[in-house]
Amino acid sequence: MQVAQKNLIYLYCVTQTKPNRSSLEVLEKYLYVGVKIYPIYFQGTYAIVSKVSPDEFSQDNLKKNLTNMEWVEKSARQHEKIIEEIMKDTTVLPFKFGTVFQSEENVEKLLNEHNTEFKRIIEDLDGKEEWGLKIYCDIEKLKETLLEEDEELLKIEREINSSSPGKTFFLKKKKEKLLNAVVNKKLNEYGQDCFERLSQKSLQTQINNLLPIEVTGRKDDMIFNAAFLIDKTKVAEFIQVVDIFKTWYKHKGLEFDCTGPWPPYNFCRLSKEELQNE
Repeated sequence: MQVAQKNLIYLYCVTQTKPNRSSLEVLEKYLYVGVKIYPIYFQGTYAIVSKVSPDEFSQDNLKKNLTNMEWVEKSARQHEKIIEEIMKDTTVLPFKFGTVFQSEENVEKLLNEHNTEFKRIIEDLDGKEEWGLKIYCDIEKLKETLLEEDEELLKIEREINSSSPGKTFFLKKKKEKLLNAVVNKKLNEYGQDCFERLSQKSLQTQINNLLPIEVTGRKDDMIFNAAFLIDKTKVAEFIQVVDIFKTWYKHKGLEFDCTGPWPPYNFCRLSKEELQNE
């Protein structure tokens, strides 16, 4: 007779504040019926966890499920939502989606081995929020604007209008090449300008990889992707600067997607070993 494998322990985040039972019950609405969220305590830190089935989260089954985008989307959304709700009441040290342990004892071991480091990170993050900014660009709209504003492009357009048909062909090729170069130059300038101004309102910054259209699901191109760690008292100022950018750059085809607060993944400074499942 085969013995059923016992439940695994799923770790969402670590805090220094014990959530009250009523708050945890609110969070449980995001999980399957009957699944409970609870804290595991060790010397001033609380690991916020729930029990999960090995049918979904054993090493082999998790690897298989990660190829199922519908499952990943639903499960990752649950993970993020729970951490975001806990964040409303206390500072959190978030763990990546799919961080699973064999037992409560292994979670206690993690808290024991990294207790001092976890406390330091949580204290460093206290009173701060992570916000993200993605900038997208309608390249064709930007080109239209540059053709009306850029002096070099206007100059070559005047040459085209006053040249013979033979020369016009080569000038148009030159104009197309110049236009692409100016677009790239301006995009770099716009991104750098936004980053420098927003960095002045931030405590830390993190430049992230640009995401392709296949991932964003948008028609326009992502030209900027960064995270900012901001003092909670400065968030309104940060958002105000973003709103100014929206006005400045709208006619150039730029769209600003500012979101937050997010779990501070970009500023946890956890090593891979600390994030490793046990």
